[in-house]
Amino acid sequence: MTTFDKREEAFENKFAHDADLQFKAQARRNRLLGQWAAELLGLTGDAAADYAKDVVKADLKEAGDEDVFRKLRGDFDQKGVEQSDHEIRRAMSDLLAEAVRQIQTEG
Repeated sequence: MTTFDKREEAFENKFAHDADLQFKAQARRNRLLGQWAAELLGLTGDAAADYAKDVVKADLKEAGDEDVFRKLRGDFDQKGVEQSDHEIRRAMSDLLAEAVRQIQTEG
């Protein structure tokens, strides 16, 4: 194996690792986001856990974060929870950073 082949293999391994980390972080962020939103919606116990699972599932509808954002925005509007679009997106960003931090400290 040449040096170039080794570098290419290392790059491919890093890319796969980064993609895996990103997937895990997004899923964890969505669970944390669901817990945050459940609290604002007044859900507790099993209802809060089920809601967090629904937020994770909402992210499977399309690529990107807009499907999750729309779910939260719709649920907040339906229940009369006062959260601006900016506050929701900020929570999404903050909780993604928290999810990455959690995953890195576990591994």
